[in-house]
Amino acid sequence: LLLGKLFIIWPRDLKYIRQSRSIFAQHTGIKIAVAGSYGKTSMKELLLTVLGEGKRTVATPANKNVASSHAKFARTLKGDEEVIVIEYGEGRPGDVAKFAKTTAPTTGIITGLAPAHLDQYPNLEAAGKDIFSLAEYLEGKDVYVNDESPASKPFLKKNYEVYNNNGVLGWKISKVKSTIEGTSFEMKKGKATLKLKSNLLGKHNVGPLALVAALADKIGLTKKQIEAGVAKTKPFEHRMQPRPSGGAWIIDDTYNGNIDGIRAGLELLKSLPARRKIYVSPGLVDQGVETRNVHLEMGELIARAKPDSVVLMLNSAAPYIKEGLEKSGYKGGLVVEEDPLNFYTNIDHFVAAGDIVLMQNDWTDNYN
Repeated sequence: LLLGKLFIIWPRDLKYIRQSRSIFAQHTGIKIAVAGSYGKTSMKELLLTVLGEGKRTVATPANKNVASSHAKFARTLKGDEEVIVIEYGEGRPGDVAKFAKTTAPTTGIITGLAPAHLDQYPNLEAAGKDIFSLAEYLEGKDVYVNDESPASKPFLKKNYEVYNNNGVLGWKISKVKSTIEGTSFEMKKGKATLKLKSNLLGKHNVGPLALVAALADKIGLTKKQIEAGVAKTKPFEHRMQPRPSGGAWIIDDTYNGNIDGIRAGLELLKSLPARRKIYVSPGLVDQGVETRNVHLEMGELIARAKPDSVVLMLNSAAPYIKEGLEKSGYKGGLVVEEDPLNFYTNIDHFVAAGDIVLMQNDWTDNYN
């Protein structure tokens, strides 16, 4: 297997990556790169759905976001695409800068910065420098940054455009409403008004949706096309994905893997009416030196949301989350589950009509 990698797979991948550099450089379409610690795939899917209402739009599939995936994607391009959306992963220092040189984006979106992959990056600052190397490649032009991400603020520059739930590119947001069935709001700029309704859950989605709508307007989509595109947006698999269960709602956010995502999910849980609110999580992986601090903060955030019950999985993160809950004076029920597989398999039997269950993050077998 090792010899196969060394003499067949790696040389082949390098060849395809070199070829893809030429393909991307020669392509005349708008090339939008999406980078960040979280929200990349959701942003990519929003762009694909909304911009696709008026432009020939393609995007990298699923969460295929590394150099070999970009090279494979490049070979599918026909040359007549008007918009190309490319998701950038970040695994180790220098990744994002390399992806930018290869894919030659014309627009950059940075969805946020949070502790993630800190088993590869020495600290959060190093991860931020890598992610914001996309903005450096673009020399600050056509760069859009989510300034609701606290950790991103030290990297912001005056020539970057920011987006948040107040507005973007001169558009002002009002009449925000979020329920278990979706999120709606209005955008106004001068005499223009957009009335938007999405199937995405949570007010944290307003900023990303507003950015996509504003970019759609900028590249020439009509009001009707923008509103129709936003109406088609829906949660990506395992990202704030609701499903009914015997009169209860289970919100599957198990792909989430960072503290900002935990915060957004808990704010949603707190805002929704329910007979009983149940929070389920094994904690977060890839937190490196920040593991204890992040899980203490997670415990505090859970306590602030005041769920009726908290279910943690028995692993190395559970004691830190429990400590954070106790420090914040959490008074609800707490269960540390010793058999996660049994719990998740039978979760429908644990809930009753009127309940809302929020499940956040997954814990793979290579972590203890």
